[in-house]
Amino acid sequence: MNKAILLGSAGGLAVALGMLAFGFVAGNPQAAKADTVQVAQVTSSTDTKAAADTKIDRKEVEGIIRDYLLKNPEVLLEVQDALEAKQKEEQRLAALGVIKNSKDEIFNSTFDGVVGNPKGKVTIVEFYDYNCGFCKRAIEDMKALTKSDPDLRFVLKEFPILSPDSQKASVVSMAFHLMHPEKYGEFHTALLGGQGRATEATAIKVALSLGADEATLREKMKDPRIAETLSRTYDLATKLSITGTPSYVVGNEVIFGALGQQVLAEKIEEAKSAL
Repeated sequence: MNKAILLGSAGGLAVALGMLAFGFVAGNPQAAKADTVQVAQVTSSTDTKAAADTKIDRKEVEGIIRDYLLKNPEVLLEVQDALEAKQKEEQRLAALGVIKNSKDEIFNSTFDGVVGNPKGKVTIVEFYDYNCGFCKRAIEDMKALTKSDPDLRFVLKEFPILSPDSQKASVVSMAFHLMHPEKYGEFHTALLGGQGRATEATAIKVALSLGADEATLREKMKDPRIAETLSRTYDLATKLSITGTPSYVVGNEVIFGALGQQVLAEKIEEAKSAL
């Protein structure tokens, strides 16, 4: 997230102003009312409710805060850093709960293709779209990782979010997987690694080249479980805060973006050490 967002945002400035205003009158009970801030010093006597109010002009406070921020703009960056750290930790904890409660749906869905070792000790799940340029480049990471690690189970989860063509290509892909799960890796590599846009037509062409019967394939494409599975995947991605492709789940962690083979390999090793 660009730190300049906070600097240029009236909302961010308002938050900072509010925080500093709180610090300015710290130690006194306070309540915002009209254009004044009243600070009441209440006696400790339980029988006495009398209080002496001190009125502070709001414009004066804002002027002090504005002057402070102009002289110390790095405060805004500190606030932004703290906010980002808090949001990331909240996201991580939320993902932990989703992964714990949806393990089978994430790692063992009937409609997900599997490459590498089907009985591997460690599983990495990739959410991908057949028309995602980053996914096309990341396919080499999948190949290298499964080749170098005989204990790796690589699950391919259809997440077509870029266009109707992507959705139609995924329907063909899932239908082909139902027919020829043993050839799914070849299908996936051919379609994702091919030139041009992935569509229903190009996906069917790849399926037929790998021995699928067209009539049977088109019948499988009508299976209502395919649409149901895609719907559940969209819901799952939302719960995991996944909004783009490729994204991965390794162990108890969600990894966003095509970060490269080395990063994925490190995450896989961390997952192994946690077993």
